[in-house]
Amino acid sequence: MGNLIQTDATINPGNSGGPLINRYGEVIGINTVKITTAQGIGFAIPINIVKPIIEQFITAGSFEEANLGVFGFDRAAIPLIEGDISFERGVYVAQITVGGPAARAGVRVGDIITEIDGSEINYMNELRKHIYSRRPNDRVTFTILREGREINMDITLGRVL
Repeated sequence: MGNLIQTDATINPGNSGGPLINRYGEVIGINTVKITTAQGIGFAIPINIVKPIIEQFITAGSFEEANLGVFGFDRAAIPLIEGDISFERGVYVAQITVGGPAARAGVRVGDIITEIDGSEINYMNELRKHIYSRRPNDRVTFTILREGREINMDITLGRVL
């Protein structure tokens, strides 16, 4: 995961998931993982990524995660993974779940997701945040860059099983 908050808060097996708070008592993240090879280094998911989940609990009483079926990389990570690929904006589609919503809609490995529902996407966390704000069976509109062409496609989100 990218765009995590690095923290020295103690995160041990069984107690991850607690709030990361600032000196004003405001929740700024959710502690989630630590690096086992580095003593005392942990990471938290920024609260802005979690807010759509919290809002769904408040409004609907539960949270059902929508599934897109895409794993991608931010533009900054591409030179480290796929050195011969370059693009100006968007998220690189590295994997697609076979039979998943994105695959059924025609998304392919190598596509660049540049927009979702009219909002520009440059980071996987932006994509996740948008998907977390939606429910299974909701339709989203993607703008994809494929071989120099922009393609708009509608995708019906699935359920996480």
